[in-house]
Amino acid sequence: MAVNTVASTTDATGSADSTAPTTPGATAATPTSGVALGPAVALSCRECGERVPLGPHFACVACFGPLEIAYELPTGDAEALRQRIEAGPNSIWRYAPLLPVPADVADKPNVNPGFTRLVRADNLARELGVTGELHVKDDSGNPTHSFKDRVVAIAVEAARAFGFTTLSCSSTGNLAGAVGAAAARAGLRSCVFIPHDLEQGKVVMAAVYGGDLVGIEGTYDDVNRFCSELIGDPAGEGWGFVNVNLRPYYAEGSKTLAYEICEQLGWRLPDQLVIPIASGSQLTKIDKGLRELIELGLVEDKPYKIFGAQAEGCSPVAQAFKGGHDVVRPVRPDTIAKSLAIGNPADGPYVLDIARRTGGAVEDVTDEQVVDAIKLLARTEGIFAETAGGVTVGVTRKLIDSGQLDPALTTVVLNTGDGLKTLDAVAPTSRPTAVIRPSLDAFRDAGLA
Repeated sequence: MAVNTVASTTDATGSADSTAPTTPGATAATPTSGVALGPAVALSCRECGERVPLGPHFACVACFGPLEIAYELPTGDAEALRQRIEAGPNSIWRYAPLLPVPADVADKPNVNPGFTRLVRADNLARELGVTGELHVKDDSGNPTHSFKDRVVAIAVEAARAFGFTTLSCSSTGNLAGAVGAAAARAGLRSCVFIPHDLEQGKVVMAAVYGGDLVGIEGTYDDVNRFCSELIGDPAGEGWGFVNVNLRPYYAEGSKTLAYEICEQLGWRLPDQLVIPIASGSQLTKIDKGLRELIELGLVEDKPYKIFGAQAEGCSPVAQAFKGGHDVVRPVRPDTIAKSLAIGNPADGPYVLDIARRTGGAVEDVTDEQVVDAIKLLARTEGIFAETAGGVTVGVTRKLIDSGQLDPALTTVVLNTGDGLKTLDAVAPTSRPTAVIRPSLDAFRDAGLA
């Protein structure tokens, strides 16, 4: 079968403002060249193109740019590949031929995330004045109720390949739970690090899987810096940090959102996507996944626009976009959308490039608008989104009102997590309509009849 070597073709200013450490490092000894990770053939620098063998590495030794996966993807008979995918399991493993995982990945102990529902949101569309198709990609249906299960599932396979015994991460909440669950399922130890002031629901969900959960006094960026120190210390020997030394593999899991959206739309590209931004990796990998589908002939090539969504209290990428800047200046987060509260986003410059290249934008909304959007989505479509979903819906409304998003086109909005994890955001305004005595007279007196 013919093959095509694919790596990222995204051009952007190199990010000095990055949460990913800029010193190459790995807790395994040497680069691995004989690792069987499906179509993955090497690691390639996103900046200079330097290639190194597959291994637990995340930064280029030549220019310190971020590394990502280079592939030899199948080409030629697109229809045969499409049929192979459709015959696969109802999880991200249906796309195994396009991911850095072993061929028998579906037979291994894993949480098997993905293939979550794409909801045709006609009620929400009417509220927002959308006349075209509006869909919500609802990733709250994953095993730990967020999209993080996708990226962690890929990272677990890399951790196995490189012989790691402990799975770890720095997390704003959802990732901590996903790592805990995936490690438990895979029979690995987990030790994850979170800011000390996360939402209680996310703390409980991360702790319940029995691994070590460590709160760090400070913001997510403080947590990430600590993990950067640990990874170079003997105490971190044998540890796979999913968003550091396993980051090139981990990040590829977000491509499956692009694959699923297009397959669920009948193998066609959406015209517009609204995607939340934390580190920015999800947005960049969705774009990569769309471009791979085009290159493989699985979807018809046509223009699409990608819009990024942030909360106003942590919007460094939106500020850079609106200011016409290429550099994303770090901020100190202050928002209820804690899962997006990364003030120094690693992929921020690449997000700017994608938004500009596709004709999209990066916008932000206030915490009050986030809460209103959560309740709007719940009221119109029966989807209870966490605060990140409120950000995307709120930004979608703002983009329509400003004329930046075309309401006549097919649009997909991402909800990346379950609202049960962020109850505090809506609890003050979500109370019983009335409290009455158990009698019909009381029911009528309350004006409910």
